Amino acid sequence: MKNFVKIIILIFILQMLLVLQTTVFSQMKKDTAEYIYPFDILITAPRLSLQLKESPFATSIINTGILNTMPRSISVDEPLKLVPGLKIDNQADGERVHLSIRGQGILSERGIRGIKVLLDGIPLNDPTGFTPDFYDVDWPGVEKIEVLRGPAASLYGGSSSSGIINIMTGDILQKPVGGKVFLSSGTFNTWKAFGKVGTGFKQGNAFVSFSKEMGDGYRVHTHYWADKIWSKLNWNVTKNIYLQPVFGYVNFYNENAEGLNRQQVSENPRQPNGDAIPKHEYIQTSRFTGGLKGDITVNKNQSVSFTGFIRGTKYSESVPSQVISRKMTAPGGSLQYNLKMPGRSFTNHLSIGGDIQYQEIEASSKANLGGSIEGPDLLSDYTVKQTGMGAFLLDRLEFSAKWSAMLCLRYDQMTNKLTDNLKNPVDLSGDKNFNRATGRIGLTYTPAKNMNIYANWGMGFLPPATEELIANPDAFGGFNQNLTFATSQGPELGIRSFIGKKLYFDLAGYYLETKDDFDRFRVPSRPYETFYTNAGQSRRIGAELFAKITPCERINFQFAYTYSNFKYTSSDPIKIIMDDTTIHKFIEKDNFLPNSPEHQFIADLDIMITRGFNIGFTSETYSRSYIDGANLVSESVGGYTLWGARLVYKTLLMHTSTEISVNARNIFGKSYIAFTEPDPGGNSYQPGTPLEVFLNARIGF
Repeated sequence: MKNFVKIIILIFILQMLLVLQTTVFSQMKKDTAEYIYPFDILITAPRLSLQLKESPFATSIINTGILNTMPRSISVDEPLKLVPGLKIDNQADGERVHLSIRGQGILSERGIRGIKVLLDGIPLNDPTGFTPDFYDVDWPGVEKIEVLRGPAASLYGGSSSSGIINIMTGDILQKPVGGKVFLSSGTFNTWKAFGKVGTGFKQGNAFVSFSKEMGDGYRVHTHYWADKIWSKLNWNVTKNIYLQPVFGYVNFYNENAEGLNRQQVSENPRQPNGDAIPKHEYIQTSRFTGGLKGDITVNKNQSVSFTGFIRGTKYSESVPSQVISRKMTAPGGSLQYNLKMPGRSFTNHLSIGGDIQYQEIEASSKANLGGSIEGPDLLSDYTVKQTGMGAFLLDRLEFSAKWSAMLCLRYDQMTNKLTDNLKNPVDLSGDKNFNRATGRIGLTYTPAKNMNIYANWGMGFLPPATEELIANPDAFGGFNQNLTFATSQGPELGIRSFIGKKLYFDLAGYYLETKDDFDRFRVPSRPYETFYTNAGQSRRIGAELFAKITPCERINFQFAYTYSNFKYTSSDPIKIIMDDTTIHKFIEKDNFLPNSPEHQFIADLDIMITRGFNIGFTSETYSRSYIDGANLVSESVGGYTLWGARLVYKTLLMHTSTEISVNARNIFGKSYIAFTEPDPGGNSYQPGTPLEVFLNARIGF
C-alpha cells in the first residue's frame, strides 16, 4: 500500500511538472512582475515602532502569504517553519511543542524558555519567563508574526534571553460585517473548525473568533481536543488616545503517550509507553485572559504606552507517580514613556519604562493509583508566590538616513516564595530570588535602499522557570535550591538585501558564550519524574539564512538554512546518572549540545499553474542530533528529510473569497524521531508521523 501511494504521488508530480513546462515557463518572457522585500514594514517587537531596515537585530516577519499555506493551522511549528535559528519539536502531533531559539531552552522537557511571547501585546510568559504553551493562539486568525532572534533580555528580561515572538491577529476592515471561516479535516481523525466575525466603525473595529479542534494523533493515547475564544477591540477614543482590550479563553486536553526506547520504536512506533494507558497520563489546561493595551499621544514628540492584564489558569496533569493539580492567578502590566528629540545632526528616540508581573500558584499532588485515580493522601500541598519586576531604558539615535544605533539597558528582580502547607515530614517552605542587569547595543548601516547591514552585542540570562524550581529531587514539594540562572553574551552580524529585485536574502551570524546551562536528569528512586541542574557552559557558533526568490509572478521559492555548532566548553567531565550503574556516560568538553542538529534546511516552492490554481512543495532536512551530552552515536537520531505537497484553488464567489486546498505532509512516509528525552532508564524517543493528508477550506467575507 505504501509503495502504491508513492507511485501515485510520483506520477502526479510528473504530471504537474509537464503542466509547469507548457504553462508556466511559456509565460516567463512576458512576465514583468518584480519582487521587492518591504524594508519599510513596521515592526514593534523591540518595544519601539521602527522600520525593518532600522532594526539592528536578526528579525523574521511571517505574513499571510506563509500563514495561509499551513497544512492544518493547529500548531506553532506550521507558521514558523521558515524562520532560521528555531528548533521546534512537536511532541504528539498536536499542539504540545518544545521550541528554542539558538539553543536557548533546548534542554527543557516541555514549554518555552527564554523567549518572550506576545499575543496582541499581552505576554504569555509567567513572571519567571516560562511560556507553558501556545494554546491561546488560534492560528487561522493570525495576520502577522515578528520573530526577533538573539539575546534580548535588555528588552523584556529573562523571558527574552534568546528572542521574541510577537503574534498579531488580523483586524476587520471598515465594513458593517466581516469575517472568515476555516475548516480542516484529515488523517488520524484530525479536524478543526474556526470562525471569526466582526464589524468596522468610524473609530475602529472589533471581532470575536471561536474554534474547536480534535485529533487522535499518530500514536495510541495521544488524543487531544481544544475549545478557544479570542476577541479584540481597536478603539480610537480620540485622535490622541488608542485602546485595545482583548479577552480570551481556552480549554485544552491532551493524552500523553510518553517516549519509547529504541527496541519499542522498531517493534511498533505507534504504541504508547507501558505506563501511559494504565496510569492514564494526560494534561489539561483551562485558562482565561483579559487585557488592555493602550497608547496616549501627548504631542508629536511624546507618547505613553501601557498594558494591563490578568490570567487565570486551572491545570491538571496525570503522570505515573502522581496526579498534579494547580490553580494559577497572574496579573501584570507595563508602562513606557517615549520621547523624540529632533536635533540638527541627529534625532534621539528615548524610552524608559518598567514591567511587573505577579503569579500565585496553589498546587497539590496525590499518588496515581492507576487510571489517574488519586490516592487518599497528599504527596505535596504548597502555595507559590512569584513576582517579576524590571526597569528598562532604550535609546535610539538616527545619525543620518544611513546610520542609526540603539542602546538597551535593563535591571530585573525576580522573587519566588514557596509555603509548604503539608509540613510533613519536614517544612519545605523557602525562597529563591534572582537579580540581573543586562544590556545590548546595536548599529545599523544602510548603504543603499536595497541593502541593510547591522551588528550588535547582547546579553541574556535564563532564570529557572516555575517548572524547574518546583521539580525538587530531594523531596515531594519545595524548591530545587541547587539551581541558579544561566547567562549568555556575544556578538551578531547580519545583512539584509535584495538583488535584481527578484531575490531577497537575510543572513546573520553569531557567537554566544553561555554559563550554567540547564540540563535534565532523573533519580533512581523517582524514575518517572524530570529534574534540572546547571550543567557547565557552552560555546555556540551559528549562521542563519533566509532567502526568497521570485523569478516571475508565477513562481515563489523560499528557504531557511540554519547552521548550529553548539559545544560544551566545561573542562571537567559531568557524569550522567543512569539507572544501570555499570553504564558510565559523561558530558565532555567539545561534545555537542543535545537535540541540536548542525544543519537544518527548510524549503517551500509555490507555483501558479493558472490563475487561481497553485501547487506547492515543501521539504524539511535535519542532520544528526544527540539525545544527551555524552554524544553516543548509537543513541543519536540520524538525519532525515521530509517532503510535503499542496494543491490550492482560489476563487471569488459573490464577493466572497474562497480557497480550497489539499495538503500532504511526509508524503513518502519517512520513519523518523520527532522528539528525544534523556532518560536514566535507557533514553526516550517520540516517533514522528508518517503520511498525513488534510482538506482545508478558507472563506472570507
